[in-house]
Amino acid sequence: MTPEELKAKREEMKNNIEAKELIDAEISSEMRKAYINYAMSVIVARALPAAEDGLKPVHRRILWAMHQMGLQHNKQTKKSARIVGDVLGKFHPHGDVAVYDAMVRMAQDFSLRYPLIKGQGNFGSMDGDPAAAMRYTEAKMNKICEELLQDIEKKTVKMLPNFDNSLEEPEVLPGKLPNLLLNGASGIAVGMATNMPTHNLIDTCDAILAYIDNPKIEIDKLIEKIKAPDFPTGGYVSGDIEQIYKEGRGRLILRGKTRIEDKKKIRIIITEIPYQVNKAGLVEEIATLAKEKKLPDISDLRDESAKGDIRIVIELRKGAEPKFTINRLYKYTKLQTNFDVNFVALVDGQPRQLNLKQIIETYVNHRRKIIRKRTEFDLDKAERRLHIVEGLLIAQKNIDEIIRLIKKSKGTAEASEVLQKKFSLTQKQAQAVLEIRLQSLTSLEYEKLKKEEKDLKELIEKLKKILSDEKEILNIIKAELRELKKNYGDDRKTSVMQSVKAIEEKDLVSKKDVVVTITDKGYIKRMDLKQYKEQNRGGRGVIGTELATGDFVKELLTCSTHDYLLFFTTRGRVLWLKAYQVPEIAKYSKAKALVNLLQLRDEQISSVISVKKFEDYLIMATKKGIVKKIKLEQFSSPRKGGIKAINLEGKNDSLISVQRVRDNQEVLLVTKKGQACRFNSDNVRAIGRAGYGVAGIKLNKDDEVVSLEVLPMENVKDYSILTITKKGYGKRTNIEDYRLTARGGKGVINMKVTDKTGEVITSQSVKDNDTIIVTTAKGIVMRTGLKNIRVMGRATQGVRVIKLGAGDFVTDLVRVPSFCLLF
Repeated sequence: MTPEELKAKREEMKNNIEAKELIDAEISSEMRKAYINYAMSVIVARALPAAEDGLKPVHRRILWAMHQMGLQHNKQTKKSARIVGDVLGKFHPHGDVAVYDAMVRMAQDFSLRYPLIKGQGNFGSMDGDPAAAMRYTEAKMNKICEELLQDIEKKTVKMLPNFDNSLEEPEVLPGKLPNLLLNGASGIAVGMATNMPTHNLIDTCDAILAYIDNPKIEIDKLIEKIKAPDFPTGGYVSGDIEQIYKEGRGRLILRGKTRIEDKKKIRIIITEIPYQVNKAGLVEEIATLAKEKKLPDISDLRDESAKGDIRIVIELRKGAEPKFTINRLYKYTKLQTNFDVNFVALVDGQPRQLNLKQIIETYVNHRRKIIRKRTEFDLDKAERRLHIVEGLLIAQKNIDEIIRLIKKSKGTAEASEVLQKKFSLTQKQAQAVLEIRLQSLTSLEYEKLKKEEKDLKELIEKLKKILSDEKEILNIIKAELRELKKNYGDDRKTSVMQSVKAIEEKDLVSKKDVVVTITDKGYIKRMDLKQYKEQNRGGRGVIGTELATGDFVKELLTCSTHDYLLFFTTRGRVLWLKAYQVPEIAKYSKAKALVNLLQLRDEQISSVISVKKFEDYLIMATKKGIVKKIKLEQFSSPRKGGIKAINLEGKNDSLISVQRVRDNQEVLLVTKKGQACRFNSDNVRAIGRAGYGVAGIKLNKDDEVVSLEVLPMENVKDYSILTITKKGYGKRTNIEDYRLTARGGKGVINMKVTDKTGEVITSQSVKDNDTIIVTTAKGIVMRTGLKNIRVMGRATQGVRVIKLGAGDFVTDLVRVPSFCLLF
């Protein structure tokens, strides 16, 4: 381009810019206005249904197009592609996929409680399979759908021009069927959304009839009629039903239906699933959880569903309790889901939050308008026909004269004028006389006209009566509702549950007694108590088997699978586990590491307490002789990361033991240098979790507490204190030999500690018939009855309990409960 041409181009562009009209406007207000227009378009023309007919524009246009195509229920189906093409070309200028998807949903009996379209071909499945392409499927309207369109030709609804003003489409359908409640709706607009559940036709009609009989009826009475939503996939429904119908929003809880078959194998059969749940996805979800051992009792899973009947078979392992697996299915899978209800719809084109009564009121008001306009149309038609019939009857009486006058006339216009003047006929009557056929001149035709005249007069009188009395219109609505019940009513598919309580952990796990063992190196496992009781004399036993070198059983306790286990660490923290969360492992298998179950931080477990109810107190003891008493209820709210049980920050101290204690119960503190202090726990005031505690025993230099023992309150004479030392010496001493003192004193001698005996490892209260297990650093496990250790005085050094090898020493002492004696 030459410089001259470039200059000319610039001048032209400048002139064009100057010629354009400039708009002085603020951009924020323009954007606000544009966004509001967009939002209203989405709200009114796309996402929300009309309360009058329960349809969104796309659904209404599909049904209107099918109606115009003559696709009634008793006609032949036509290709879906042709229907979609008509909808797009005439009424809905959007994507073909959106139109076809909307049409497919109206044909699915698992999406709509009362499908409006009869589909032929693959229209999708509950497994999430999509419908076949529109070129392969065919469709027509279901009979019930025609109730929505009934009387539309009688000018009952306002007709609007389509997008190119070439055709007309209805603003809403006449809607004899209360479709909004029956088939529900869901949609997300701008700033609002709707999610309405489906309902049973009989229940809905009964509620509407109750409202018509008493417009001031309370919503509680309407709820008695409508009961609850009724979903096409069945199942159970519960939740905020009363709130939903009163406020127009709330949450429903949906559950699938199951039954138990107990034949060769125990089976759980799922026969119905919650609304909008993908069946194949549910089966896959169950399989995944079974593989991950979250549904441990499932041995096999298969889907035997066929021809619309759901049958998901879950086989259980031998001895499994099916109710716990069912509860786990409800908790962990979509066999139980929530349905968040939001009754939002367009009333006279305006979005509104509605309650049940308002929805029914809107339907009744709409039907009153439709029936009035229909009656007016029928009245006008009947009056116009009566006018013609009266003219024909005049012609029949004077037929000879009329024929003569017509023959003398030069043309039709002259004949019409002569007839009007001679017989006082109107132009329309004269025209009808001129169009009469010769075969209609018989006496039989005259009788037919007389009968028609009589019928028309009766009809006109009836129609005028309807228009003059609002009660007559309401009676017609009631009659139509009863007709709907008779023609389309069916039983409820979804059963109503009064309430669905939150599924707690006790509902997921069978309650049984178990034994939990914890080793010194931090391994834990759980076994059924029956495994101990069923052992024969001379068996290999359980305790001490399959331990790592140098490891030994440090804690052994019995509890229920529903109990809490409180793990107290040396750093003064407490962590929680439910007993059933401890891995259940076979007798001779290795346990699982505690670090994989608890959030430990460079600390060891010092004590484990099993708790059924958070009552009474706990008493704690530290290495430096500090004791702390605290209410057990302060540990009743589990936290994943644990909480502080005793404040040891900056104390250079560690927690060595925690025991459960009751009012007026005595405790015994034992030190490694052979001292013991017996005092009443009531001398220790209960404090909060943030406290450190008070002095329990006064320690000598280089001494420390090694054991805290809560003494029995009854039959004290049957118990003794068993003390074991590092070098394998031990003795038993009667509890009464330990003088009761105040806390904080030096106490009394528990055992004479020498170089021969070594320091005290621990002390425990025992009975004569108890069995103990002594463990050593090199993994030696010795089991012996207490009858082999005689009762002696406090100031003795005891007897040799276990013979140790070179470099070996005693690490712990475990009292074996009577239920797991192995000899």
